Amino acid sequence: MQPLSGVRVLDLGVVLAGPQAALMLADLGAEVIRVESTQHFAPLTRGLVARPSKSLVDALPPLMGGYPDREPGARPWNRFPWFNALARNKLSMTVDLRRSAGLEIFRRLVCISDCLLINQRAGTLQSMGVTAEELLQLNPRLVYVDASGYGASGPYASYRAFGSQIDAFSGNDARRNYHDAREGAPEGWTVLPDAAAAMAMALAACLALIGRNSTGKGQYIDISMAESSLSMVGDCWLNYALNRREPERLGNRDVRALQGCYPCAGEDRWIVVTIPDDSAWQALSRALGDPEWMYSSALTSAADRYRQHDRIDAHLIEWTRARSRVDALSKLRAAGVLAAPVLDDADLFLDPQLRERGFFLDIEQADAGRHDYPGPPFKLRRSRFVLRQAPVRLGEHNEYVYQELLGYSAAEYRRFEQEGHIGTEYAGHIA
Repeated sequence: MQPLSGVRVLDLGVVLAGPQAALMLADLGAEVIRVESTQHFAPLTRGLVARPSKSLVDALPPLMGGYPDREPGARPWNRFPWFNALARNKLSMTVDLRRSAGLEIFRRLVCISDCLLINQRAGTLQSMGVTAEELLQLNPRLVYVDASGYGASGPYASYRAFGSQIDAFSGNDARRNYHDAREGAPEGWTVLPDAAAAMAMALAACLALIGRNSTGKGQYIDISMAESSLSMVGDCWLNYALNRREPERLGNRDVRALQGCYPCAGEDRWIVVTIPDDSAWQALSRALGDPEWMYSSALTSAADRYRQHDRIDAHLIEWTRARSRVDALSKLRAAGVLAAPVLDDADLFLDPQLRERGFFLDIEQADAGRHDYPGPPFKLRRSRFVLRQAPVRLGEHNEYVYQELLGYSAAEYRRFEQEGHIGTEYAGHIA
């Protein structure tokens, strides 16, 4: 039995944070039901748009346009790889929460569920007429995890937010940027807030479920994605609060150790090297063939070397550029230097470590075909991961939810279909 077997979770997640949090719970055995709508399309969740043209897909970067074979297909929303990577072991039902009948269906579903996950602008459900207080009255055992950009209270509560905005707000953008970058220069397409908030949501849900075992009561949990991201640079905030020291941009560097990302021969081939102490410095010297420059009196101590980081980088770049990534890593590792390759997607797909541990899952889905998907990033000692469901298609489990779980009759089910609550395709008015 898996840790969360018997726990039912409602997933109202959009984009990355909510769906990823729900995926963690699903992989732990929870029955996760995505609550979706055929009448409303959430951008960047099941695609950039519901029905992209072939020309649009061809023009999009892989992150947005990486449909199998670059073909949107008849039902693109079921083929979007970003969504499908986070959609295994989930069920999907559709309902229009913007109508009173849809809200009544949702309330009935909440009454028989253990956990509700949502990551939208603060007050989204409340604006539809559903409050946390009402849901906890309907189901006092409900664990309601509500994540928004800046939390449900405070002067920024009503602000819309996107991951890159939160990255800038939380200071992560500046911290990760290169030390010589101009002010405001973008640091790349890395969005930490989604991952940080997903982990915070999943952990909060699990802790609240554990607490419920003791108290019998659920609770409302307000999560700020910005605050989750701030925890990633807590040392910077503490240093400023105590010492008024503003953090410097690190780029690929470390706060104390020599560390950098260095180009190798070939197209876009890189390695990362870390030299934390004298022993590592000596190992680096052996790997590089004991070059004369490393014995300079200006490089005697670790502190001296850190002050000469730019100078050392120039020498290392000259050495790495003359070698293939494989050759450079081989020499460095043989000497005992901490070094690793920077892997692109193709490298990761073929990586022997990930393959040996069974990280990739061979999954076939009716609309997307058969592909390898990234699996859970953990292994449990007392239970094993079980793949119960391929990446879920829109409305795939409507009959199960409406008729088996909620007890609606066949006639009511047909009426909900006619009213636009139930379906497996987005309504015609959605492009």
